[in-house]
Amino acid sequence: MPSLLASALFVSLASAAAIPQDAGRGHHGHHRAGPAPLLPRRQHGRRPPQAEVAILLRRPVQTFRGHRGAPLQFPEETHEGYSAARRMGAGIIECDVTFTKDKQLVCRHSQCDLHTTTDILNRTELASKCTTPFTPASNSPLLHVRHHGSRVQVPVRQDGRLQPQRDHRRRVPGRNTLLPHRPVRDLRQGDDIDLVDGWDLKFTPELKTPQVPMPFDGYTQQQFAQDMIDAYKTRGISPKRVWAQSFLPADIFYWIDHEPEFGAQAVYLDERVDTPAGYTTAVASIPDLAARGVKIVAPAFFALTKVDNRTGAIVPSEYALAVKKAGLEIITWSFDRSGWLNKGGDYYYQYVKPVINNDGDMYTVLDVLVQQVGIKHMFTDWPATLTYYASCFGL
Repeated sequence: MPSLLASALFVSLASAAAIPQDAGRGHHGHHRAGPAPLLPRRQHGRRPPQAEVAILLRRPVQTFRGHRGAPLQFPEETHEGYSAARRMGAGIIECDVTFTKDKQLVCRHSQCDLHTTTDILNRTELASKCTTPFTPASNSPLLHVRHHGSRVQVPVRQDGRLQPQRDHRRRVPGRNTLLPHRPVRDLRQGDDIDLVDGWDLKFTPELKTPQVPMPFDGYTQQQFAQDMIDAYKTRGISPKRVWAQSFLPADIFYWIDHEPEFGAQAVYLDERVDTPAGYTTAVASIPDLAARGVKIVAPAFFALTKVDNRTGAIVPSEYALAVKKAGLEIITWSFDRSGWLNKGGDYYYQYVKPVINNDGDMYTVLDVLVQQVGIKHMFTDWPATLTYYASCFGL
C-alpha cells in the first residue's frame, strides 16, 4: 500500500556552493527575457519596439503565471525555478501543494514523482522503498519505476545536474533543455509563500489531488483544502493576492462555502474538455457552475479556440463563448509546453492543428486567446515568451 513521505528532512541531503540570494520585497529590477522567444517572434513577424520592451521589463506582468516556476529550463517547484520566473517578469507564481506522511504541505507536482525529479534512486536505503522497483527501460526514454512519497521520510533534493546515469529519470521532453544547474532547493509551501511575498508578487497554489485514499490516517480532503488556505491566512496574505486552484469541484465549493474571500478567486481546473463527450458536458455545465458560485474556470488552452470552417481563421470555441455568456473569467494553461508546431503542436494545439505550421503560430493562437477569448491569465513554462507579447500590447 502506498505511503506518504514525511517532511522532517525536507531539506537538502547534499551541500553545495552558496547560491546568491534574490533581491528583497518589491525589488523587481530589469526582468530578463533571454533568447527563447526570439525564433517564434521572428517567425510570427511582429517585433516589439525596443522602447516598449525596456519599459515592460522593469515590472512584473500580472497577466502571466509561472507554471511551477520556469520548467522549460529549470527544475520545477524549486527556489531556482521560481526565481527564474520572477526574473522573466511573471507576476504570479504557482506552487503545486501536496502533503507528506506527517501531513505537512510541500511544493511538488505529485506524491509519486520522486523518481523523476530527485536522486532518490542513487540512495539505496530510499530506493528500496519504491512502490514499483527500478528496472531499466528498454528501447524507451521512460523509466519503469514508481516511487510514492509515502515510503520515505522526505523528498530528496532535486539535483538538476544531468549526469549520464541520471538522465533517464528526468523525463524531460527532447524539445526542452535543462540547464546544468548546481543543486537546487525544494520548498515547503510556507517557504514558497515567504519567497513570493518577499518579491511582492502574487500566488496561485494548486491543491493536488491526493494519490492515496482519503482520508489518509485521519487526514480528510477538507482539512487538506483548509490547511492550504491557512498557510496564507497565518502570514497575513490578502486573499486578493491568491488564486487557489483544484481539479476537484468539491475543493472549489469548499472554499466558496468556508473561505469565501479566497473562494471568490478559486480556480476550477476543468479537465473534462480532454474528451469530446466531456467537452460537451463541460460546455453545458457552465451555467450551473456559475450558479454554484464559481467565478473562474481554467481549461487547457486548446479548448478555448477552434478553426472557423468557412474562413479558416482561429476563433473562440463554444466553451469560451459559454463562459463569456455566463460572466465567468478564464485562466488557461500552459504556454511553451507543447511539441513542435510544425508537427502539429500535440495536445495544446489539437483543435487548430490544420492551420498552424511553425513555432511563430504560438503567438497567433495567443493573440486570439487574449484579444478575442479574453483570458484573464495564462500559465507558461517560460514567462519570457509571453513577456515579449505583453510588450507589444502593454499588458
